[in-house]
This record gives sequence, C-alpha cells and structure tokens, in this order.
Amino acid sequence: METFAALTYLASSVLFILALRGLSHPETARRGLSYGITGMALAVLTTVLLPSTGGTFWVLLAIAIGGTIGTQIARKIAMTDLPQLMAAFHSLVGLSAVCVAAAAFYTPEAFGIGTSGHIRPGSVFEMALGLAIGAITFTGSLIAWGKLQGRISGKLVSFKSQHALNAALGAILIFLIFMLCTTQSVFIFWLVALLAMALGVLVIIPIGGADMPVIVSMLNSYSGWAAAGIGFTLHNNLLITTGALVGASGAILSYIMCKGMNRSFLNVILGGFGQQATTSDTTNAEDKTARIGAAEDAAWIMKNASRVIIVPGYGMAVAQAQHALREMADILKKHGVDVKYAIHPVAGRMPGHMNVLLAEANVPYDEVFEMEDINREFAQADVAYVIGANDITNPAAKNDSSSPIYGMPILDVEKAQTVLFVKRSMGSGYAGIENPLFFRDNTLMLLGDAKKMTEEIIKAL
Repeated sequence: METFAALTYLASSVLFILALRGLSHPETARRGLSYGITGMALAVLTTVLLPSTGGTFWVLLAIAIGGTIGTQIARKIAMTDLPQLMAAFHSLVGLSAVCVAAAAFYTPEAFGIGTSGHIRPGSVFEMALGLAIGAITFTGSLIAWGKLQGRISGKLVSFKSQHALNAALGAILIFLIFMLCTTQSVFIFWLVALLAMALGVLVIIPIGGADMPVIVSMLNSYSGWAAAGIGFTLHNNLLITTGALVGASGAILSYIMCKGMNRSFLNVILGGFGQQATTSDTTNAEDKTARIGAAEDAAWIMKNASRVIIVPGYGMAVAQAQHALREMADILKKHGVDVKYAIHPVAGRMPGHMNVLLAEANVPYDEVFEMEDINREFAQADVAYVIGANDITNPAAKNDSSSPIYGMPILDVEKAQTVLFVKRSMGSGYAGIENPLFFRDNTLMLLGDAKKMTEEIIKAL
C-alpha cells in the first residue's frame, strides 16, 4: 500500500505542476484547473485509503461538510468578491496549520514523533515553523479580507517605528522558536502562536489599498509554506510538495508584480510595502476643471477613430460591465476600428482579475495585452477608453514624488489623442488619491455606472 500511495502522490504532484502551467495563460486555464482538481481528488482519496489515516468516517464527514460549504460559496460569490474570498481561504489554511501543529504537540504519539515532552527536536522545529507561518498567514489574511471587504480602511496606515517594532517582534519570535525546541514548553508554544498572530496583523495593516493585489499573492505564498511545514510534521510528502509549489509560485508571482510596480520585494515580506505621502499636489481643487461628456459624444469619437485601446479596472468588475464592453468592441470592429485591451499587473484587487472577467465575456485572447506589450501604443491610439480604472492610470505615479503610488509604472493612457474616462464620480481611487488625468485637456469624463454608460454608448453607436 505504501508503494501505491507513493506512486499516486507522485502522479498528484505532476498534475499540480501541470495545473500551474495551465493556469499561466487564459487559453489553457480550464485545462489547468481540471489537472488541479484531478490531482487533489487523487491525493485525498489516497490519503483516506491509507491504513494509517484511521477515523475514515470522520474524514469523509469533514469532506462532505467542507465540500457542501465550498460549493455554495462558489455558486453565490460575485466576481467582484473573489479577492476577499481568496484572502479568507488563505486564513483558513493558516488556521489549519496552527491546529495541526497543536494536535501534534499535544499528542505526538499519534504522529509517530515521540512522546509528550520528549518530541524529536527536528519535529519540534518543523512544527514550530508551521505554527508561526500559519499564525502569521491567519491574522494577516483576515486583515487583508477586511481591507478588501471595506471593513477596514484601505488607506495606507503607518505609525512611528513600525519597522523597528516588526523587526523586534520577528527577532523575539525566532528566539521563542529556539526556546520551544529546547524546552518543549506548552506556554512557549502558545506564546509563539500569539506573537506570530500579532506580527501578521502588524505586517499587513500598514499596506495601502493600491498595493493589496501583491499582498493577496504574498499571503498565498505564506499559506503554501505553512502547509509545507506541517507536511514535515505529518510525514506527508505530497503535502510538502504541494505546499512548496504554492509557496514558490506565490512568491515568484509577487516578485513579478513588485518588479512591474517598481516596488521592493523585501518590503512586501517585512510589511512596509506602501509609501507614505508627505505633501500632495498643491493645486487647489477649485482651480481644476474637468470636461464632462455624454455617451453620444463618446460614441461619435470612437466611431471615427482608427485605434481604440480599452483599459479595464475594478469599476468594470463592480458594474459587471465586461459583456457590454465586448459588445461595444464588436460594434467598433465592424466599423473598421482596431480594438485592443490593456491590462495592468495589479488591475482589480488580485492578480489576473481583469483577464478572468474578459475571458468570461469571451473577449478574444489575442486582443488582450499586458502593460509592457502595449504601453508604447497609447501614443498612436486615437482613443483610450478607461472603464473603472483609476490608480493604474494616475500620472502622479510618474511626476509626484510625494504620492503613495510614486514609482509605480502605469498605463500611459494620457498619451492617447483622447481619453474617455468612465467613472461613477470625480472621487479618488482605491489608493485614496486624486487623479490629475481627470483634468487634462484631452480627457472627457463619462460619469455614471460603467455598465449603464457602456450600454448607452452601444445604443448611440
């Protein structure tokens, strides 16, 4: 049976790797998802059948309960709520790592790692690592969920000596892990858990809203490493492999996003990701005038254009405007207009958010381009149609050193001949800062619900 389990675990690992490969592109994403589901089903079935598992009834009952809850959530969840759903699920992975570590610490005989108070040092270290990372992931993910859900302010939060405090707590946590391995004290075990939970809050709470997509990706990585640490405790090679895959892929994705945003990867890990604004644009709001347009104006401009670049953002997701957007693009293409879509690495509130929405509306993959592939084309575009995207088009990122998003590469929509900006109001974006693009001479503001405005443009066309 052990040989059979090793082979099936190996097959599951291969399927997980193929799943990651498939999920790297929209065209192969469904196939990748199928690989992942198959691999997980095979892994769970193998684990349940192992003689060492025991309590099969309770395992199957837990799967039934969890599967039912997961199915209901998947059926009811709105596309706009996927980022906070991911953060919530990451918190559960972290909490499960804490629970397994506690179970192993209190009943080491059941895990074959020694007896109470005399656990093998290597096993205690693995357990402590899984406990600490799991606790950080648990509370950090809850804070991320709160920010994304609007329960906690999405603005940058900073306080004096926050980095010194985080560093001190990190050093104390490492010392406590060493003491736990030495003494195997119950008090120190829970002290490690509580300190790690506090560190999870302090690391994530300073992060500003514009940087949350990277944090969601980083928490995904943390959850993977927590699972891998507990895999060592459980002596489960597949859990180790799967956790390492999730941890590594999440870290790599976070690094790519940080590079795309001109941010420091080290700052993400240390919890100092955002920058604090000092002085903002000193131009008085009353001295600024924005041009407000209507759907008929936008339709006429785009119908007479040669090239239109569409920039989707979170506002499109909230309004569920992707289907209307594709219909508008189809009409424009019938009029001989070249239409393309530009995707910023952190558009929306999680990596790939816009790609998923456009794929849901059956937008052709060859019309969707990443920022580095299309940014240079804005200067030759007649129209940039910005639908619900704010911070990722804000020129302050390039010319205002006091801005919280300064240094973040943006989509150069202001270089287009005309910018049609669809937004509910003239208010600031998720980062909480004003966008000077609203007041440029070549910008026409289309105020209103993104879906309704796009549908009105379709009628006008």
